[in-house]
Amino acid sequence: MKQNEALIPDHGGYRKLKSFQLSQLVYDITARFCERYIDKYSRTRDQMVQAARSGVQNIAEGSQASGTSKKTELKLTNVARASLEELRLDYEDFLRQRKLSIWNRNDPRRQNLIDQRCATADDVARWVKKEHARGQGGQRGQAGPGGQNTPSTMSTPSTSSTKSTQSTPSTIEGIAANAALALIAVACTLLDRQLAVQARAFENEGGFTERLYRIRSEKRRTKMNEFP
Repeated sequence: MKQNEALIPDHGGYRKLKSFQLSQLVYDITARFCERYIDKYSRTRDQMVQAARSGVQNIAEGSQASGTSKKTELKLTNVARASLEELRLDYEDFLRQRKLSIWNRNDPRRQNLIDQRCATADDVARWVKKEHARGQGGQRGQAGPGGQNTPSTMSTPSTSSTKSTQSTPSTIEGIAANAALALIAVACTLLDRQLAVQARAFENEGGFTERLYRIRSEKRRTKMNEFP
């Protein structure tokens, strides 16, 4: 037994988790993406938003439940991971059905976005617009990654399939979907690591029942030592 082990240890604190922060960002950009590019009467729209929300909510719920149930924490974190996987497939379907390219894992645009460390949906939207402008060749001055120049078309989302300077056409909705996929991939990696840590902790320390048994046993031993 750990020295002065608490029956209910510190728990919660999910807002500090990188997985939560990134999943919340994915939720925000998904809500915006669906509002702009998915028909409001489409069932897919609700499913995508709900999958994104599930990722956020289950991380939070699992973290809060960890005080009394490591098993529940592990289960809910896994639900969050599964929800983001479902969302990833929806974005891939969006791109495939519209014959838009899906960036491969080594595409430099993915890493460029990740390196921006976007904190809000607005940050991601600005990056998407700059990347779209760069692909269009910059109608009023070419804008590179992180550049300052802004074309006149950036204020309004475009659905044109104008050829870009890259090897494949890049519509703004295609870039937005691929940006979401890049962030989802990072969130999934973080959750995979989180699940591995939680599984080891549950295996080594057990849950609330095991902790209760250890604390009771220690108290009984202490009382027996006090009265020889």
